[in-house]
Amino acid sequence: MSKTDNSKKVSKKETRKLIYNKLAGALAEYKDVVKEKRFSTNLKKASKLFAADIVRASNKMNGHDRKKKKKAEVTTVELQHEQQVAE
Repeated sequence: MSKTDNSKKVSKKETRKLIYNKLAGALAEYKDVVKEKRFSTNLKKASKLFAADIVRASNKMNGHDRKKKKKAEVTTVELQHEQQVAE
């Protein structure tokens, strides 16, 4: 979330790296207890989960929807049916 402009979408990749670094710093004392590869793998999994939720929430707050809803297109059959009902 290094983006300073609130109108832009937040990148998942940037958020994931930021969270990974913060978790690695906070849990550095446990790095000696657990093997390095397992420690790194678990941090990656955790940061991926957190990043997905954080990005979704921040984009929702900023007004960016993940998927834009399409307006329903009115077909000719529906128009004909509406005209018949109106008559």
